Amino acid sequence: MKVQEIRIEEYQYDLPEERIAKYPLAQRDASKLLVFHQGELSDDVYTNLDQHIPKGALMLFNNTKVIPARLHMAKPTGGIVEIFCLEPLGELGVEMAKYGECEWNCLVGGAKKWKEGPVSATWGTEPNQMHQLSAEILERGPSHFSIRFHWQPAAYTFAEVLSSIGQIPLPPYLDREAEELDRERYQTIYANLEGSVAAPTAGLHFTPAVFSKLENQGIDLDFITLHVGAGTFKPVSAPTIGHHDMHAEYFDASRGLIQKLIQAHQTQRPVVAVGTTTLRTLESLYLMGCKLLKNPDLDREVLEIRQWDAYELERENIPVEKALQALLGWLNSNDYDRLVAKTQLLIAPGYPVKMINGLCTNFHQPGSTLLLLVAALVGEEWKKMYQYALDHEYRFLSYGDGCYLSLTP
Repeated sequence: MKVQEIRIEEYQYDLPEERIAKYPLAQRDASKLLVFHQGELSDDVYTNLDQHIPKGALMLFNNTKVIPARLHMAKPTGGIVEIFCLEPLGELGVEMAKYGECEWNCLVGGAKKWKEGPVSATWGTEPNQMHQLSAEILERGPSHFSIRFHWQPAAYTFAEVLSSIGQIPLPPYLDREAEELDRERYQTIYANLEGSVAAPTAGLHFTPAVFSKLENQGIDLDFITLHVGAGTFKPVSAPTIGHHDMHAEYFDASRGLIQKLIQAHQTQRPVVAVGTTTLRTLESLYLMGCKLLKNPDLDREVLEIRQWDAYELERENIPVEKALQALLGWLNSNDYDRLVAKTQLLIAPGYPVKMINGLCTNFHQPGSTLLLLVAALVGEEWKKMYQYALDHEYRFLSYGDGCYLSLTP
């Protein structure tokens, strides 16, 4: 069966509302950990994760940082419009660092009542030192709006403006407004590069103590970046996955990390991904290398991974090391120290994962692309895992518990 013919109804399960974790635990690493190894399940907690990761492994984390992307702005008549910043019209780092003005693609709540003219918001602590942000519509699209933001004084970057006035965009299934605790807890402790509108939630369980215990086992901790988009929460509404439009997201991988991945595969060193975003980025690197082996002169836009590329590339017999060497050669020939590109990769049952030996991840929504990714790794065993987690009072979704999937004998 072609991947496009996969029926979403086969990846549904009953998730009671009370099993959705609306708030994080007081201690990050106290979250429960379901360990899947050779078809067997066992219970533990994240403080003991080091006992399950292979000694000497390379463990990779997504170090993206969630931006306070939700803005509540007032119309001249007094009504409120909610603007959710999705992605800038230009390069992310450049637009976040702009002064005075920038342009973004956004979702708009209450858009039907926003007919014309700007909306605005103010911030500051002193009446005579209030700052103002305004927004105007450049274009109304079918799925989002193009918005131009202006602010005064213009001495602030847009990142500083969002930090002052924006709210953390919590997932819709939490069904509550963001609170002060979410500024810290809906963020990994190693978050570094601003750009996500959703957290890489598999990393929320990690603490300095967990990192220390992993390093004591000779596990090498390193980082990659994928800026998580709001599309990660987009439900699959079509009956088959072939009619679902997968979201595209920016990632950033250093040349040094690609070299480290090559060495890991040369020495058969286990590679463990923390989070589905990390896994999708690693697999995208491999697929880009496969593209370059066929045509070494591709430019970056053609190199980017589209939704079905993985299922159309002739890559069955291409070793990971060979593909990554091709990608490294392309970076060297173009004098790039980093690869910044987009991926739309959808990993579903039938996709042969190449880059990892283990995955740390949370428990995902019924009928989601993330659940399909888990099924691609463990097959029909996902049903046993999820039923076990429900029966043993695991907490689900972003602020919930997690699992470690060991993919090696």
